Amino acid sequence: MDHAPPRPRTAPLLLAVGLAHAGGVVAYLPLITLLLPMRVEALAHLAKIDLLTAAVLAGGMAASLANIVFGWLSDVSVARGGGRRRWVFAGLVALAASYPAMAFARTPVELVGAVMLAQAAINAVLGPLFAIIAEEVPTQRKGMAGGLLALGNPVAAGFSVLLMGYAGLGETVRFLLVPVAAVALMLPLLALRADPARGDIEAATSWPRRDIVIASLARLLVQLACATLGLYLLYYFQTLRPGGRDTAAWVGSVLMLSYLIPLPVALIAGRWSDRRGTRKPFQCAAALVGAVGLAGMALAKTPWQGAAAFCLFSAGSAVFLSLNATFAMQLLPRPDRRGRDLGLVNLANTLPAMIGTLLVWRLATPDDFTNVLLAFAALTVAGALAILAVRENPTWP
Repeated sequence: MDHAPPRPRTAPLLLAVGLAHAGGVVAYLPLITLLLPMRVEALAHLAKIDLLTAAVLAGGMAASLANIVFGWLSDVSVARGGGRRRWVFAGLVALAASYPAMAFARTPVELVGAVMLAQAAINAVLGPLFAIIAEEVPTQRKGMAGGLLALGNPVAAGFSVLLMGYAGLGETVRFLLVPVAAVALMLPLLALRADPARGDIEAATSWPRRDIVIASLARLLVQLACATLGLYLLYYFQTLRPGGRDTAAWVGSVLMLSYLIPLPVALIAGRWSDRRGTRKPFQCAAALVGAVGLAGMALAKTPWQGAAAFCLFSAGSAVFLSLNATFAMQLLPRPDRRGRDLGLVNLANTLPAMIGTLLVWRLATPDDFTNVLLAFAALTVAGALAILAVRENPTWP
């Protein structure tokens, strides 16, 4: 009597993937939400929005190019019998060099250059990392993998609270601790042997490009707020707490709470989508919740109202983005070009930071973010509706 081969164990891989992605988030979340805005304010207080906008635009261009290039390089390594993890390691080395460069920057030009290096390094890590997830995690577990991606935000937010909570830590030490934490979280995945057979690399079915384009467009629309608000969150709460002390610590605490809330929701939604064999309804509902949170932020009159609305926005958007990330992996047209194609899909992550920053520059002032928050809410609703146009296979083998 024939027996089916045992299903490979994916639990260690899923845990390692969740921790590695958390390391990637640690590499940039404290930077864009607290460290970079504070560094910008120290260098150019009166022109802080202008300098922050320039740094984000330059960093976004570096990030976009690096994700595509290093994803493609990891494809080449796989085709030649190597693996993708070597490129993750190379990105971590570059990351370790970029943070001291930002800490010791003394002019706006030096800071912008260091931010470009940091963004390139972060995406040199994330490009191959997402290709590893697409390649090694089975389709039937990608919903759970997507839920675990939500682990990154609370880990990074908790790390941010620790960075800002100890007054004895100087600015330079804070910058140096970030790459140390990122590397530590990446180590389990780097130590785990690559095994594409765990996933579905053998499935070479061509998928219409239309669906991956629509899914990426939906992500771009939702990401416009997600990729931008973190940069200006400190300034947003300064409008609700004029003259308030320790606003940076307040923002760190709000981030910690807002990123803890979506984790169990994302895990449940991911597992439920695995069982139902469909991702679209979960993504649509999550994006709509995020839009409500953005509208609440626009109408908030007190710091607590703004914090509650931001938590709602964070919960909805985090669930959408975590599920959409692995959903897009199912739609890739060529299994042998996962890294390159995911780098192109990643433009839906990097372009919003640039576009959204321009929207803030045009619609917001240091004292009023109402108009830009309402614009982000409308765009997020458009993303929720766009994801419904994707054609997905209702069943998996």
